[in-house]
Amino acid sequence: MIFYESPFRLVKTLEQLAEILGEERKASVSRELTKIHEENARGTLKELIYHFNSKVVKGEIVIIVEGLHEKVEKKKAINTKTILIFNITACTTRLIINN
Repeated sequence: MIFYESPFRLVKTLEQLAEILGEERKASVSRELTKIHEENARGTLKELIYHFNSKVVKGEIVIIVEGLHEKVEKKKAINTKTILIFNITACTTRLIINN
């Protein structure tokens, strides 16, 4: 899954993804791609939240989140219907959970 996110909402989005997908889901956060100050951070969602909580983030952000492995038990899979809405015009991302 690939997300384009504002640096001001980065940590909140990572926290929401961790809540829905699990803290141990692997992800990558890239900043300022193809520019001089390019930065790439990889790890679990929990590690990325810790990393970006401790610094001021600027620039364009791309989040890539690992997909679900087929070997994961059904108990660990998401039991709720989750809809991700990405509004390009407003540059906002929302997670909506329907039980």
